Amino acid sequence: MSELYFIAIVVICLYSIISAPEKKRYLYVLGSCAYVVGSEVFLRMTGGNLLYEASKYLVILFLVLGMVLGDGIDKKSYIYFMYILALIPGIVVAAHTLDFETNVRTAVAFNLSGPICLGIAALYCYRRNVTISALQTILLAAILPLITTTAYLFLYNPSIKAVLSGTQSNFEASGGFGPNQVSTVLGLGVFLLAGRLFLQSKTLFLKILNVSILALMAYRAIITFSRGGVFVAVIIILAFIAVFYFKSSSKTKLRITFTLLIFGLGILLTWYISSLSTEGLIDKRYTNQDAIGREKADITTGRTSLLANELNEFFENPFLGVGVGKLKELRFEKEGIQAATHNEMSRIVGEHGVFGVLAFSVLLLTPLFLRFKNRRNIYFYSFYLFWFLTINHSSMRIAAPAFIYGLCLLNIQFEKQTNKKSILIKNASSRKANGKQSIKKH
Repeated sequence: MSELYFIAIVVICLYSIISAPEKKRYLYVLGSCAYVVGSEVFLRMTGGNLLYEASKYLVILFLVLGMVLGDGIDKKSYIYFMYILALIPGIVVAAHTLDFETNVRTAVAFNLSGPICLGIAALYCYRRNVTISALQTILLAAILPLITTTAYLFLYNPSIKAVLSGTQSNFEASGGFGPNQVSTVLGLGVFLLAGRLFLQSKTLFLKILNVSILALMAYRAIITFSRGGVFVAVIIILAFIAVFYFKSSSKTKLRITFTLLIFGLGILLTWYISSLSTEGLIDKRYTNQDAIGREKADITTGRTSLLANELNEFFENPFLGVGVGKLKELRFEKEGIQAATHNEMSRIVGEHGVFGVLAFSVLLLTPLFLRFKNRRNIYFYSFYLFWFLTINHSSMRIAAPAFIYGLCLLNIQFEKQTNKKSILIKNASSRKANGKQSIKKH
C-alpha cells in the first residue's frame, strides 16, 4: 500500500509541475519538493520508497524539471556550481581508495545524494522571488505528510510504556525506524506549525487547532528519546519568534505575546504528559542520565569521537581527502566499528580534503552574505540554523536539511494589503476627480 502512495506522489507531482502555468510553476515545483521532504521518513518506515534515497532523487528531479521548463536560475547562483564541482575530486579518489568488495556507485550515491540535492535546491532557490503567502503554501505541503507520520506513530505504538527499555533512543516508539530521523522531521514539523500559529492563526479556534496538532507531533518527537531533532526545533522556534517579535509593530507584539502564552502552555502540558507516559525516563534522558539515575560519561553518545576521527583523517590527507565513502571503511579497519558519520561538516572535509573545505565554506557563508542585502525572509535564521544544526547531529541522511537550506535563499515578497477604508477613500477621490472633469466640460 505504501508503494502505491509513493507512486501516486510521483505521478501527481510530475503532472502538476508540467501542467502548471509558467508564472506559478515555482509554487508547484517547491510545493512538490516540500511534500516529498515531509513524506520521506513515513515512506521509509513503511517500506514505500522504491529506492532508499528515492526522496532525494525526486527533489532533484522536480527542481531540474522546473529549471528546464522555464524557471531558470539566477545569474549570480554560479557559486553553487563551484560547490558541486568541488565534490567531484572526492569521487575520483574514491574510485581508487574504496575496497574491492565495495560497490563504488552505491557508496558515492549514498554519501553524495544529500550534498547534490542541496546544491540543486540552492541553484533553484537562490534569489527567487516568492510571496509570503506562496511560501506558507509550500510549507503547508510539508506539514500535511508530517501529520500523517504522527498519526501512523500513534497507531503503530499507542502506548510508550509497553516498549520502555531505558533512556536510549527508542526504535519501537519511532515506528520501528531510526529515532534520529523521526525526531528530526517531527521537530521540523513542530517548527512549521509554530510558524503557522504565529503568522496565520488569526482566530482563537485556529490557535487552539494548531497548538493541538503541534503538541501531538511534539509528543511523538520527544518520546523517540532522540534529542537532536527536539533541541533543533526549540532553537529554531526561538529564533523565529525573536525575529518576528522585533520586526513587528506594538499592536502585533501584543498578539504575539498572547499567542506565545498559548504556545507555552501547550508545550508544558506536552512535556508533562511525556514525563508521565515514560515514567520519568524522558527527564533522565534530557539530563544525560541512565535509567537508574547515573550521569552518562558522553552526552553526545559517541558523536564527539566520530567527529575527532574524521577531522584527523582530514589532517592526514588534507589535499584530496580519503575519498567519498572511505571514512566508514577506515573506521572499521582501525576500530572495528561499523558506524556511519553523524556530522556532515567533518565528513565533507575528511572525504574531500581542501575541496571539502571550499564546498562547506560556500554553504556556510553564501546565505549570510545574501542576508546582508535582503532581510525580508522572516524564516531565514530558522531555516539556516535547521540546516546547520541538523547536519551536525544527523548528517544528511534525509532530504529535509538540503531542501530547507534552499528555502533560506528565497527572496520573500510581501503583498500589499488593501483594507476597506483605503478602497473607500480611493473610490471617493476617484468620484471627486470625475466630478471636477464634468464641471469643466459644462
